[in-house]
Amino acid sequence: LAWLTDQALCLSVSFLTGVRPKSPRELAFNPQQKVYYANHGSHGDFLLIFVSLPYRVRKRVRPVAAAEYWESGPVRRFLAKNVFNMVLISRRKDPLEALTQMSEALRTHSLIIFPEGTRKMNDDLALQPFKSGIFRLAQQCPSVPLVPIWIKNARNVLPKGFMIPIPLLCELIVGEEISYGGEGKGEFLQKAQDALLAMSDTQNDRTKA
Repeated sequence: LAWLTDQALCLSVSFLTGVRPKSPRELAFNPQQKVYYANHGSHGDFLLIFVSLPYRVRKRVRPVAAAEYWESGPVRRFLAKNVFNMVLISRRKDPLEALTQMSEALRTHSLIIFPEGTRKMNDDLALQPFKSGIFRLAQQCPSVPLVPIWIKNARNVLPKGFMIPIPLLCELIVGEEISYGGEGKGEFLQKAQDALLAMSDTQNDRTKA
C-alpha cells in the first residue's frame, strides 16, 4: 500500500507540476548523506523534491516536518511514517531534542528541510530570514554537505484558500553544495541564504539589471 501510494503521488504531482524524476547526478546525490534545503511557499514543496528523486534514492531521504500536523489523523500518520519516512519534530519540544533527532537521522539518511520555518506569504520577499536550526545542524554535523534547491512556481499550484491544485509548470534548480566552515551563526545563515537566492528569478533579474 505504501509503494502504491508513493507511485500514485509521484504520477499526480508530476502531472500537476511538470516535475519529473531526475538522475542522482542532477540532484547532486551520492551515497553520502546530505541536507537538501529549499525555499518554502507551499504545503507541497517537499513533495516536489521527493518525487524528483528516483525511487531507490527516495528511500534514503527523509523530509523534516511538524509532528503536530502530520500526526493529526490516521491518513497523515500513514503517509508520514510509511510513505515519506518523515522526521517529525514537535514544536513543543526543546530545540536541542529536535537537533538530536535530525543529527541521528543523518547517520543513515539525507534530509529535506526548509530553513524559513513557515511558508512565505509576502510576494515582496524572495526569502524570509532563516531560522537558526540549519546553522545548529551544520555545526553539529560539519562533514555533511548542504545542497540548496530553489523551487520555482510551486506556490501558484495551490494558492492560499484553494482546495484543488491548479496544473502549472514548476521547476527545481539545484545549486552548488555548501558546508560549515567554522563561521558564526549570522555569517553561516547569510552564506546559506545567498547560495539559495543565487538561483532565484529575483536575484537573476537584479544581476541582469
